[in-house]
Amino acid sequence: MTRATAVRAVLAVAVLLVSVYITLTMSPRLGLDLQGGTRIVLQARDTATVEADRETTDRTLEVLRQRIDSLGVSEPTLTRSGEDRIIVELPDVQDPRQATEVIGRTAQLTFHAVEGEGTDQSEKKTPSPDTDPDRLTLPDEQGRLLALGEPRLSGAGVEDAKAAFDAQGGAGWTVSLEFRKGAGQDWKKLTGEAACHPAGDDRRRVAIVLDEKVISSPQVDPSVGCGAGLPSGATQITGSFSADEARDLALLIKGGALPVPVEIVEQRTVGPTLGAAAIDASAQAALIGAAATALFITVVYRLFGALAAVALGAYGVISYAALIALGVTLTLPGLAGFVLAIGMAVDANVLVFERAREECADRPKRSLRSALTTGFQKAWSAVADSNATTLIAAGLLFFLGSGPVKGFGVTLAIGVVASMFSALVIARALTEIAANSRFVSDYRGVNGIGRPGAVRTWLVRKDPKLFRKSARWLVVSAALVAVAVAGIVVRGVDLGVEFTGGRLVEYSTSRPVDVETARDSIAAAGFGDAEVTTAGDGDLSVRTGKLDNDGEHALRTALAEEGGETTKVRDELIGPSLGDELRRNALIALGVAVAVQLAYLAVRFRWTFAVASVAAMVHDVILVVGAFAWLGRPVDGIFLAALLTVIGYSVNDSVVVFDRVRELWGANRRTPLDTIARRAVLQTVPRTVNTGMGALFILVALAVLGGDSLADFALALLIGIVVGTWSSVFTAVPGALALERSAKAPPPPAPGKGKGTSRAKARAARRDPLDNGARV
Repeated sequence: MTRATAVRAVLAVAVLLVSVYITLTMSPRLGLDLQGGTRIVLQARDTATVEADRETTDRTLEVLRQRIDSLGVSEPTLTRSGEDRIIVELPDVQDPRQATEVIGRTAQLTFHAVEGEGTDQSEKKTPSPDTDPDRLTLPDEQGRLLALGEPRLSGAGVEDAKAAFDAQGGAGWTVSLEFRKGAGQDWKKLTGEAACHPAGDDRRRVAIVLDEKVISSPQVDPSVGCGAGLPSGATQITGSFSADEARDLALLIKGGALPVPVEIVEQRTVGPTLGAAAIDASAQAALIGAAATALFITVVYRLFGALAAVALGAYGVISYAALIALGVTLTLPGLAGFVLAIGMAVDANVLVFERAREECADRPKRSLRSALTTGFQKAWSAVADSNATTLIAAGLLFFLGSGPVKGFGVTLAIGVVASMFSALVIARALTEIAANSRFVSDYRGVNGIGRPGAVRTWLVRKDPKLFRKSARWLVVSAALVAVAVAGIVVRGVDLGVEFTGGRLVEYSTSRPVDVETARDSIAAAGFGDAEVTTAGDGDLSVRTGKLDNDGEHALRTALAEEGGETTKVRDELIGPSLGDELRRNALIALGVAVAVQLAYLAVRFRWTFAVASVAAMVHDVILVVGAFAWLGRPVDGIFLAALLTVIGYSVNDSVVVFDRVRELWGANRRTPLDTIARRAVLQTVPRTVNTGMGALFILVALAVLGGDSLADFALALLIGIVVGTWSSVFTAVPGALALERSAKAPPPPAPGKGKGTSRAKARAARRDPLDNGARV
């Protein structure tokens, strides 16, 4: 065993032990669909200047979403109910009281000049008729009354707020403020005016007021001269805060003030949206699919395939532990995507094994260890580039998106990092240890890479001329896109309740009815997409799309057959949980991610390859949406998660193909590009087929055995993987060939002939002829 192998083995064992410890000692945070949570109903109230109508309530909802994200609560559901109510559903909240306190705060932050000591007349905090209504008299932190001038700044001028512990100054926990450009000048002017008064004078103070309560009223430092003022970045709010109080204040200021105040009118516990039977069926389907993938990879790559399956199991433990440690909320689609990632994580192992097979076929007498090492080296560029593009997308979805899109970015990034670790550290350590065995090395039918696979052998024998007329493949792709667009235009996209809103009805029954029975009864009545949960003390909550009064009557009748006398206790129209701003942020994040991926691929490959890869991705998205339009299936939050997965898979597939095109073209610069592309595709088809099959086993199991809850998720991904495999070969490659005909850039440099090699040759040329280069 070499030193590098030993280091990989020790590192793998250490990470696995930590992951197992986390898995056994920490509990996962489960989403509303798996465990239920807390439902809070907020009533928006009018103010003297703002009416709590539909528009202001929607704006209030988005501010609340930012606050909840800052609290660390992932996958919340926020919907507008009627014109002026907001329903907030929080999964697995550790401290509901803290959540309600932070959510319900109006957070109107203002900055005032202190005009002197206040009088007892203003103790009620309401101005007298002959005083300016913008001027307040409020107690400071010690209870002394201060007369405050009109507001000079508001929380809207704050660009960032951070909680920090001031150990040097002895102020304890503080909140540092950074103002926007215009507000920074106002702050400098306000503190400059206060600095004109003598030290110790109340008028040298600046009052920071949150919801008509002075949270801090610091003196301007004596070192600040009259009219000079404090710069924007030097502002701290002090006030004997605890750590939690400082963090809550920072997120309230950063999240912004609510357009209108809200009042909590109801808080209750809600049950999971999925019943135990549906969850069990989905778990069994995931286990069966993962076992089928492990068996498939073992059959194809024999011993090394079995070792890769062990590494995939380790990947599952590591990524699951990371999700728990980071506090990511696990939903059923998220867990299904996690299991699917296990199938797709086999991709890096397949790339390495196929490269090693090529080395063994080209040089039959070389050692198994040497072929395996070369396989890892040659597969590195494809693995790095494909995962880099995915990490770029994950990072931008996290930083620019919100709500479920942000959560998807976290899950995706964890999956990518864990899969690379399992393939390049764990699987490599296992296979290198096995390759050192004489038995494994001598009997090449056992190790799985000593002989070419059946697919590769068949393709080499047939040698199909795929791109002799490459334009015909573009015509086929264009026809498929036209059919998909026709479905979107003719049939329309059936947007789910998350996008359109709908109706929330709660019923009380005379006999207890469990969620599974209620869901089956409602589905039999024609409401298969309705979401049913328990609410409060045995009531049933039904959330569905557009529902007229006749439909509501049919729904109540269906429940009455199982629960006896059924009484409607709540009936409200609700807005979309994926509102306009969340959708807009998601589209912006996705657009920026695509643009950055385009730039990355253009730098790493060629602009023609980058444009072709992105065009193939757009092709895949249109086909998946069009297929759902023709099938009449709903486009909801679960579909959104599936579509984001398809986007990552599509780019990943195209990168692998173009990586091989770049390598072969650099080594054969005079060979026509269409011939190079044909060879690259034929060499990567075994990888494409084997990776796709690993994912398809899991998806088929989820679609057939997972029940209705995951059927649409699995269907969208099945379509996406099939069209993604097609487009990476028959859309991306022909598209790149068409663009290259008009491009003037020279072929890529040959492997090993980069700038570093040129400098090495130049140094060798300058060396003395008698100098062999050896040094001691």
